[in-house]
Amino acid sequence: MGTTVFGVGTETVVAFDVDKTLTTKDCVLPFMSLVAGRLFLVSVVLRSPLQVASLLRRQDRDGLKRLFVRAVFKGRDASEIDELGEQFASVVLKKWMRADVAQRLRWHQKNGHIVLLVSASLNAYLVPLAKTIGAEAVLCTTLEADENGVLTGNLVGDNCRAQQKVDRLERWAQNRGTAGDNWLSVAYGDSRGDLEMLSYAKVGHNVSRQILEPAC
Repeated sequence: MGTTVFGVGTETVVAFDVDKTLTTKDCVLPFMSLVAGRLFLVSVVLRSPLQVASLLRRQDRDGLKRLFVRAVFKGRDASEIDELGEQFASVVLKKWMRADVAQRLRWHQKNGHIVLLVSASLNAYLVPLAKTIGAEAVLCTTLEADENGVLTGNLVGDNCRAQQKVDRLERWAQNRGTAGDNWLSVAYGDSRGDLEMLSYAKVGHNVSRQILEPAC
């Protein structure tokens, strides 16, 4: 269903970042804390202080995530983490949704637009969150599991931020046979990790700089 969003002729696909865009806070560390406990996260830093300091100095977000993912999730049963993800998604939905952006998402859905979640957050809780809010698909950072359903401590591919967001959007569109120029109508994000996606869309909203006006 074609339509017009804010004066721009569109297809019907809209992409939302999650952490601090659709939600009021970052979700990754709170989920890791739920899985392993706050003291364990502190112990990860204490065990590798030089490595953590180097990653922080270089602002290597991907390296930091891989370090903590390996420490927290390696050897855990994937089904257990999925159950915790369901619980965590419920908390996010009830307590952490950003009102103006959530209202905009519902407006897009009401107008028949296809909504995607595109995030560096983790699949364990984003998949149930996406299902609950009615998103068409979730493109995100994914925890790797072996053939026995045990998490390896690695990610499937790269951390889903920056250019990775665009690459995954393009693969999603190609798989549906809808790839091409200007197929992504609108994107919402809040950080440097969203800039490529915001530029890729016909209309990009950086919600760190604005409170979204209610859409009618």
